[in-house]
Amino acid sequence: MRVPPRLVRRVLGPLVLATAWVLTVVLLPVLVLVSAVASYWLPGRWRGPRLLAFAFVGLSLELVALLATLGLWVTSGFGRRLSSERSQREHYAVLRGLLRALVRVARRVFVLRLETDGVSWSPLDDGVPGSTNAMIVLSRHAGPGDSLLLMDTLMNRDHLRRPRTVLKDTMALDPVVDVLFHRLPARFINPNPEDGDDVEAVIATLATGLGEEDALLIFPEGGNYTPRRRMRAIDRLRRRGHNTYAERAERMRHVLPPRPGGVLAAIQAAPHADLVFVAHTGLEHITGARDAWRVLPDHKTLKLRWWFHPAADVPTGRDARIEWLFERWADIDSWIAEHERVGAG
Repeated sequence: MRVPPRLVRRVLGPLVLATAWVLTVVLLPVLVLVSAVASYWLPGRWRGPRLLAFAFVGLSLELVALLATLGLWVTSGFGRRLSSERSQREHYAVLRGLLRALVRVARRVFVLRLETDGVSWSPLDDGVPGSTNAMIVLSRHAGPGDSLLLMDTLMNRDHLRRPRTVLKDTMALDPVVDVLFHRLPARFINPNPEDGDDVEAVIATLATGLGEEDALLIFPEGGNYTPRRRMRAIDRLRRRGHNTYAERAERMRHVLPPRPGGVLAAIQAAPHADLVFVAHTGLEHITGARDAWRVLPDHKTLKLRWWFHPAADVPTGRDARIEWLFERWADIDSWIAEHERVGAG
């Protein structure tokens, strides 16, 4: 899918968002009635009104955030000082507030519980890695919203980290994402191998200059987990002659094999940064819109597990680092398997 030019996005995106919000307000009584009646035939409790409530609040929050970014553009001298430290902090504050509000609403509307594994390394009670150093955060990618939840955890706990990340170029179709992440240290990329970006170079650029308040968030699997993607990834390893890693990937049943290129580039560009590995479970069975409709509006518990590794403990040398990465990913796979067994029991 080709993303429209920036000028087109900046005009049409806010217009579509504002129009959708106005139409929703005007039609809200009818929409509430229709969603309530539809819930009679839908599984779950009041599924229609709950989805409608989240959609309306989400639209409202996005509109407020977009107006806030407009105000910041004006106060920055109509864009002349957007790259200043003060402007960066103000934009991170907008993102932090938006994430906090969205997660709170999701937790209430969908009755979601977030639990951090008690053995996660941290001197804090909330389970967030207690590093005071720059961090490279490597997470599994499974289900909708995991990047949102991770960013919220990194930004809205005691550490108040400033995340840097790589986003798929189609994410720029969301006007708030488009504006905020083009003003912050982030990059939109085209992942298409034929005409896409050099992902490793992009990650290296983002990792350069990581400070103690920063966290580079990477999803080494390159996409959400599905059984089909897992088999394709294993076949790709074999075609490239990486039979040993293909065999190891076959033993990992709940994750995709990690792609080491971006991780190695990040470590090389920021050797001073601590590494944090993140596993989570609870959303991985949602692989499409039908699954989201069936699963999301029900009581769910989302579990997270963090592993912290100081920069000094990271191996040196390309082969040793790839081996170490696959070992850590096997830890994530084992943790997920254990929690699935507990949940099934």
